[in-house]
Amino acid sequence: MNIKTLASLFLATLALPLTSVAAPRDEVLAQYAVAAKAASPAFSGFSATRGEKLHVTKFAGGKPDTPACTSCHADSPRSAGRTPAGKSIDAVAVSVTPTRYTDAAKVEKWFKRNCNEVLGRECSALEKGDWLSYMISL
Repeated sequence: MNIKTLASLFLATLALPLTSVAAPRDEVLAQYAVAAKAASPAFSGFSATRGEKLHVTKFAGGKPDTPACTSCHADSPRSAGRTPAGKSIDAVAVSVTPTRYTDAAKVEKWFKRNCNEVLGRECSALEKGDWLSYMISL
């Protein structure tokens, strides 16, 4: 084998773990897309821009000590966060924590808890997909 072939095989091997982690995350997004389309036939895809807005907006409907996602998850999704009780939270950006959002049940559990605390209600499928798209884009 020549050096180009070896280099190509090496690079392809490095990409395999990333592909295997991304596939479950893509499935989570696909499930939210189906739900978003069912809720609104005009659904045309998720938006990282809307996800960023959701992440930084302060809401009045949830708990007073957690009016925004940034209350616990830091202003920068690439930074570690902290709960009101002081417990450390890993960065939510996929670029920093690549294994995040690969377990659909875990993703849904945290959305349910966090959306209720921040918004005072469950997030819609569109909001979930937008927020995840933002975290994946970073």
